[in-house]
This record gives sequence, structure tokens and C-alpha cells, in this order.
Amino acid sequence: MKQQRRKEKILEILEETGFVSIDELVELFDVTPQTVRRDLNQLADSGHLIRHHGGAGVESSTQNTAYNTRQTLGAEAKTAIAKMVVRDIPDGSSLFINIGTTTEAIAKELLTKKSLRIVTNNLHVASILSQKDDFQIIIAGGEVRHSDGGIIGEATVDLVKQFQMDFAIIGISGIQEDGTLLDFDYREVKVAQAIISNSRRVMLCTDSSKFGRSAMVRLGTLEQIDDLYTDVCPGDTYNELMKSFGVQLHCPN
Repeated sequence: MKQQRRKEKILEILEETGFVSIDELVELFDVTPQTVRRDLNQLADSGHLIRHHGGAGVESSTQNTAYNTRQTLGAEAKTAIAKMVVRDIPDGSSLFINIGTTTEAIAKELLTKKSLRIVTNNLHVASILSQKDDFQIIIAGGEVRHSDGGIIGEATVDLVKQFQMDFAIIGISGIQEDGTLLDFDYREVKVAQAIISNSRRVMLCTDSSKFGRSAMVRLGTLEQIDDLYTDVCPGDTYNELMKSFGVQLHCPN
């Protein structure tokens, strides 16, 4: 298949699914990974798609990528982040855990810990952690978002405000170069803000594709974060910003 036809097919797939991996395209086109990366990079340079670790997607500032796609997008990166986070959580800690596929990966790694107390507005996190009989899990009340099992709304915020936890484990959809934290759902953001306000240590957990990504709802700034965990250390602009805010950066060596 000629390059132009491959590019057209890639865009057709993205229109239907929102994300496609390099491995999928290698198998579909029977070409090398290097050929696929070149096609994706050229399409990204022309503004037709956004490159991600391991693939590409269609970017939007008003709507997040579908949950099923996010589950597979950057899975290795999320596992690496999860392992770093869990090393810093002592047994017997209390935690907030909010919505997101990265926080779900962290929940899986938390099964190695003992006697945790968790408040979450994520049904998937609650399900994962319920395997441990020495964990106490409280699910925030509110409206269940059908797309991803997240729980949102004023009742959720009210429940969160009843607690003061050791740690907040939160995800984010976008981080701007000025340190602004962005997400897509206003009601989800209100819950995340309450979690931040009621935690002694805030741990922001995000894969490297979120640096520079746009979303339409402002959650806060990096100044409100204590630790940032990511799979690839960001560039100098973000590094200097985090130093100025006193944010501790954690990324693989």
C-alpha cells in the first residue's frame, strides 16, 4: 500500500476509534514500525493527529478520549508510574483516589500494601481494592458517569469534605507550560479540587502525553501539588516551573 493511502486509512481509523497503536498499524499494513512512525509523524506535523507514546490520537479540548481507548493507551507508562507511587505510600495510610485509568493502574499496585483506608469516586478503583480484606474502602456518593465509572456531583464533593487524608492520588488530562492543570468535566474538577483541599500530600500522576495537552476546564495549578509522577521527565520549561513551585518530580531513571 502506498504511503498516501496508508495515511488516509490511518485517519479513517482515528475518526472511528479516536486512537490507534503503532503495533496495530504494523499488523494492518504489514510494514515496519519505523514506516508507521514516519507516517504518524508526518500526519502530526500537518496537524491531522496528535502523537502519543505507542500510537496516535485525535485531540479535542472539549471531549476526552474514550475510556476503552485510554485503558490501553500508554499501559506500560501507567504501570511504571504506579510502581513509583506505591513505593511512597506507607502501610496503614489513608488515601483519596480519583477518576482515571492511571489511578486505576495505581490501585492494582496498591494491592501489595497493608491496612490502607481509601476514599474514592472511581468504581473501578473500589472494585480493584476490594480484593484486600485489610483495606477499608469508602465510595463517594453521587452520579455515576456511565462512560468510565466515575462518580461526580455535589454529593460527591460533600462526602470528600468530611475527610482529611494522608495522600491524594489524582490524575489530570492536561498540564500547560504555565503550570495550569486542565480537565474536561466541570463536575469531576470540583471533586478533584475538594480532594486536593482535604489532603496532606497531593500526588499528581500523569503520563508524559498530558504535558502541553489542552482541555477546557481549569482544575488548578502545579503550585497546589506536592509530587508529580510521570513516565518521561519533561523538558526544561516544566522542570524549572516545578522547582519554582516546590513540586518534587518523580520519573524513571
